[in-house]
Formats: sequence, structure tokens, C-alpha cells
Amino acid sequence: MDGQAIRESATDAIRFWEPRRLVYNAALAVVVLIHFGIHYRAAKGALSIDLALFVFLLAVLANVAYCAAYLVDIFAQVSGYREEWRKYRWVLFIIGTVFAGVITHFLAFGMFQAG
Repeated sequence: MDGQAIRESATDAIRFWEPRRLVYNAALAVVVLIHFGIHYRAAKGALSIDLALFVFLLAVLANVAYCAAYLVDIFAQVSGYREEWRKYRWVLFIIGTVFAGVITHFLAFGMFQAG
């Protein structure tokens, strides 16, 4: 494994994953906004600086979790399956986004349901 292969794989991973980070964050924001809208009366009373800081913390953690895709992507690219992986890595994006959406659903439900 030479440094050039890792560098090319990392560059390719950045080109693939970073534009999709916006879609990932938008999907999670939609989940939170839907829960806020559904539970508006209770959620309105829960609004505070502490809740805003908690949501910010969760957003940062969600983006840290998104970075786990880089480990998988770069590892797969430096393997003998580089070309096959590059064709199907969008599947990892979909699965990861749905998984994060499910986690976000339960957290938002807990935050806004009871206020």
C-alpha cells in the first residue's frame, strides 16, 4: 500500500462524500422539523437555550458519525475491489442516511413529544 494510492483514494472519497453531506444533513433536519410540527404545542414550551445547544451537539455528533463512511470508503478503495466499490458506494450512503434518520426520529420524538 503506497502513499499515492491512499492519497488518490482519500481525494476520491472527499469528492464523493462531501457533496452528499448536505443531503444527509437536510434529511435529518426534515425529520426534526416534522416532529417539531407534529408536536408543536408541546415542543413550543420546550424551546430553550439548553434545547438549542443539545440539538447543536446532536448535529455535530451526526456529522462525526457521517465521517465513518470515509474509513469504509478508503479501505475499500485501496483493496482489489476499488472499481466495484466505486459503482455501489451510494448504497452505503442510503443505508447510513436511513439509519441516522431512524436515530434522529427517536431522539426528536423524545425531545418534542412531552415538551
